[in-house]
Amino acid sequence: MSDKDATLLGPSSEPQRVAEAILRRAPQDLVFLMRFLGESQHLLQVHFRDHIAAGLAARGVTRERHPFLQAFIDSHATELREFVYTGMSLSRQFRIREIEELTGDSFQVLRMDIWDALVANIELAERRFAEEADALPALIASLEPSRAARGEGEGSGDDG
Repeated sequence: MSDKDATLLGPSSEPQRVAEAILRRAPQDLVFLMRFLGESQHLLQVHFRDHIAAGLAARGVTRERHPFLQAFIDSHATELREFVYTGMSLSRQFRIREIEELTGDSFQVLRMDIWDALVANIELAERRFAEEADALPALIASLEPSRAARGEGEGSGDDG
């Protein structure tokens, strides 16, 4: 593609090129993971909440004696639930070729859908950055220590 052709494509040409490069790496880099949603999350959360509460009660730590114990139990039940589901996701991964075989996608329609979604999300991210870009120089400058605080004020003799 010539530079003139790239210019005619407009601002979305770079996201399209990036999406294409990413998709070329899909056989090596794209992994589909299991994710449990809805009531499955709740069921495991309740299991761990009850398990933790029973374990603490067996050691003399109860909700009646410790009013903030429920918050502790809930946060730890969430942590254990996420530990289980993350372990499941990592142990059961599918590559794009496996998904295409399972779904009978001989025309690689899934890859086209992924490409479309990549381009749309890259363009969205670029638009969000552009909306905030004008404020960034001032924000970055505010994060730097002042020149006076670093001893770089006028007349410091560092001019060389």
